Amino acid sequence: MRAVTKGITVGAVTAALFAGLAGCANPWGSGSSAGAPGTEGAAGPPENAVRLIGDGSTAYTGAQPGLTRPERLKPGQRPPQFVVFSWDGAGEDSQKLFSHFRRVGKRYGATMTYFLSGVYLLPESKATLYDPPGHAPGRSDIGFNDVEGIRDTVRELRGAWLEGNEVGTHFNGHFCGPESGVGTWSVEDWKSEIAQAKSFVKNWRTNSGLKSEKSLPFDYDKELIGARTPCLEGRKNFVRAAAELGWRYDTSGINDQVWPEKERGLWDLSLQLVPVPGRGFETLSMDYNFMVNQSGTAKGDPSHHRYWGNQMRDGLIQAFTRAYQGNRAPLIIGNHFESWNGGTYMRAIEETIAHVCVQAEVRCVSFRRLADWLDAQDPAVLAKLRTLKVGRAPATGWADFLAARPKAPAARPSAPSAHGTASAAAMPRRAG
Repeated sequence: MRAVTKGITVGAVTAALFAGLAGCANPWGSGSSAGAPGTEGAAGPPENAVRLIGDGSTAYTGAQPGLTRPERLKPGQRPPQFVVFSWDGAGEDSQKLFSHFRRVGKRYGATMTYFLSGVYLLPESKATLYDPPGHAPGRSDIGFNDVEGIRDTVRELRGAWLEGNEVGTHFNGHFCGPESGVGTWSVEDWKSEIAQAKSFVKNWRTNSGLKSEKSLPFDYDKELIGARTPCLEGRKNFVRAAAELGWRYDTSGINDQVWPEKERGLWDLSLQLVPVPGRGFETLSMDYNFMVNQSGTAKGDPSHHRYWGNQMRDGLIQAFTRAYQGNRAPLIIGNHFESWNGGTYMRAIEETIAHVCVQAEVRCVSFRRLADWLDAQDPAVLAKLRTLKVGRAPATGWADFLAARPKAPAARPSAPSAHGTASAAAMPRRAG
């Protein structure tokens, strides 16, 4: 991975957490929420459920629409095949990829996780409100936004959440590398970065001057339960900070396609190694990693674009198939809203979504929903699932592999022997 620049200007920042108390009568803006930009096909929350937070940039509006309570697997039941599509640094810019993939998700019944970079809700003119650990105030390797970009990004975030998608965080300045990147940050540095990311979401109205815009319909303190670190760096101290903050998952690591387990109380939902068709190695399940292994640049030979996109699509579908027909481990996929190599990776992701999300027993969901399902399961069942290797289905079938564990029989009174004494012979046992 690398820093993700979206044509949003670069400038300078200080961390001041502010809580403007400007209010508004209707956090959804003037008029009805139904049909409002960014909420197509999603009903607004009941009016009596709305509670403004801070300056009205966010609001508590009740439970997220359209979500159902996860169910525990029944004995012998085959697990569903989970697939998570996620986006680092989610923001709406001139490429309009955020709004595009919202439509793709609705078309194929997929919800996703959008990891917002907090500085995408901070205008260039207020850059010095950001005080990044190890850097001068106002520094960001991915720049900041302009007012129209903030308006567009907030619209997409609002609509995405109302459609059942998750809004996570990709933090702020996206600093990578050994000198002063996130890999050098302490636990307290991570906590500072997280607090600032939250503050930019909770105060975008004040910072941008867009005080008549509709609120984001969620409490970000409660919504934010997981993340992916920039460049997958700094994970050790980030996980410690996230655990202390009560978060529920991390997706910054590297793993095989096996069932996840917890680390410091967080679900380890790492990116995974997947096939690269025609090559003798595997790479991470992310668009950037395919690009690096193909062209090494975002502007490779146009005559290879279609081949590279097909190679990524086919590799992801191969990874899906070996899990779907094998151990049913969740497939974790990461992406960026970028047009590297002519947008070929965006085409690859869209075609992957179209292929996998319509299959029987497949659930294309956000990390939050996957974590909800994992938390609902019997820990002993998950431990057994973790014994399955990559692409390996249970040798004796799912019904036998996840059958109910035999119960010890209830104690029975000893039968008298022919001599009137208790028999020492053991009663035959059978599975309960």
